[in-house]
Amino acid sequence: MKIKIDKFVLAIVITLFLAYLFPQFGGKSSPLDLDKMASIGISLLFFFYGLKLSPEQIKSGLVNWKLHLLVQASTFLLFPIIVLLFYPLMQTENTKTIWLAFFFIASLPSTVSSSVVMVSIAKGNIPAAIFNASISGLIGIAITPLWMGFFLNSKEANFDLSSIYFKLITEVLAPVIVGLLLHRFLGKLAAKYNSYLTTFDKSVILLIIYKTYATSFEEGIFSILSLTNLALIAICVLALFYCVYLTIGLIANKLQFKHKDRITAQFCGTKKSLVHGTIFSKILFQNVAAMGIILLPLMIFHGIQIFVISIIANKYAKE
Repeated sequence: MKIKIDKFVLAIVITLFLAYLFPQFGGKSSPLDLDKMASIGISLLFFFYGLKLSPEQIKSGLVNWKLHLLVQASTFLLFPIIVLLFYPLMQTENTKTIWLAFFFIASLPSTVSSSVVMVSIAKGNIPAAIFNASISGLIGIAITPLWMGFFLNSKEANFDLSSIYFKLITEVLAPVIVGLLLHRFLGKLAAKYNSYLTTFDKSVILLIIYKTYATSFEEGIFSILSLTNLALIAICVLALFYCVYLTIGLIANKLQFKHKDRITAQFCGTKKSLVHGTIFSKILFQNVAAMGIILLPLMIFHGIQIFVISIIANKYAKE
């Protein structure tokens, strides 16, 4: 029996290996500005999304309130409730710190760019993905500190999230709007070269994966704990991800979602934003000594969610 190796999965593995061997090209000391390259790539992605979207698709995607409710409930309720179930088992200070790190993940909003990119690759409901991923960040500004407030005794702090809003507008909303305005002129051209655009989508994902892991390797984020503890955290992160992913799938099936809507629900409802997490951590954990431990599970979750969903998205695309 001949085993067929998926080219995109192989590309992800090679990208991880390159990030390990050459982290200097993706970290803070990199001579290449990968952040800017990724930002440009993301903006082009959303511009192409706009080109491919018709007014009918937008209307059908935004009126599906059941889908929106499931995604937001999964992000801000299902995740925290699952992690809360394990709180009584935490007996020592070290285990409570690890648990707090997982609860921090659970309380965060969804990420925008990778959610929509993956939905696009898997041929899901793109308008609904853009709406849910974007609105999640706004909801998270209020919900995340509220959730964490139950377990942290810290003073309120004023912080500026204008940079996030600016990035959301310039990298996501503006390119989509421009693409939508040009749909009637370039929509057919975008459909004709859709396979090339899909390749471009995957290239941006590989860039994000490399940047994420290169930064982690360069900063020694994986050297904080022993290999055994690191493996246990990774297993727990993967279990948390799949628990939410499968639960959303079951609910979507019960609600008789279309295949495109189920893809969007599972992809957007399982993502967590590393950008929001980094900013919130500076405020919520500014007096916590174990900051590295707090951020470690989030870094692992961020890498795993991209890796696993990339594989699933590519599988759906072929089906």
